[in-house]
Amino acid sequence: MKIKGIWLPIVTPFKEEKVDLASYERLVNHYINEGVDGIMPLATTGETPTLTEEEYEMLLEKTMELTSGKVGVFVGLGGNNTKALLNKLKLVEKYKVDGILSVSPYYNRPDQRGIYEHFNRISENTDLDIVLYNIPYRTGRNIENETLFKLAEKKNIIGVKDASGDFNKTIDLLLNRPEGFSVLSGEDAYFYNSLLLGGNGGIMASAHLRTRDFIKVYKDIENNDHKEALKTWRELSKFIPLLFKEPNPTPIKYILEKKGLIDSGEVRLPLVEITDELKKELEFLI
Repeated sequence: MKIKGIWLPIVTPFKEEKVDLASYERLVNHYINEGVDGIMPLATTGETPTLTEEEYEMLLEKTMELTSGKVGVFVGLGGNNTKALLNKLKLVEKYKVDGILSVSPYYNRPDQRGIYEHFNRISENTDLDIVLYNIPYRTGRNIENETLFKLAEKKNIIGVKDASGDFNKTIDLLLNRPEGFSVLSGEDAYFYNSLLLGGNGGIMASAHLRTRDFIKVYKDIENNDHKEALKTWRELSKFIPLLFKEPNPTPIKYILEKKGLIDSGEVRLPLVEITDELKKELEFLI
């Protein structure tokens, strides 16, 4: 598998309405030390829709400077305007990233033919590896497994971040995917179950917290110690729903600030800070 293990869709810290590079550096160094297999900046958890083009490139450059071959880097690069996406691809290719994480087109809701042609066009225009991102509750359109299998025939489409929300679909995907095609859990609550069926890891916002425990679950299952993995998973599964009780990444940023990993839990509109009620529920994680 070209991609496996625990990958972090890292938050973008803000302070006084600006990108906080000092906090970002602290975060990246922390998660490298925690042992993640890779970082995925500029994805949904990174609040990418609110970033300017200048901020996007600044974070991309900073990420590559900080990682410097220590961990893998797949950059969030998705959208619903294929032509514009291909132009932005040229920017990403200037940096030595391992690949891109690309979400299915949203809002204009293409059918399966349009989804296929969108990703096919991206594949034809880059040598970078591509991980598809299927999250229909955000995009309004599911990438059907048949479409995923067809796209997997492309040499540089190497996997999918699976957040379909339908575990029966995930089971079919895991049991019937082409050889060498990675399935990484994007539904954090399904991570353990996905691994048991042969999943290759996870791209999970929740892994900002108790990162080493997520890594332990992955490694224990890889070593066929399912019972030990389940012990750890029971504890992790208690807090995952709380992190998505209000819009991601606001709960995670609140905790990261309290832990001193970022200077501010600030998010950008249309997101707002979490409620006092949720703050009380999250106290046991601080």
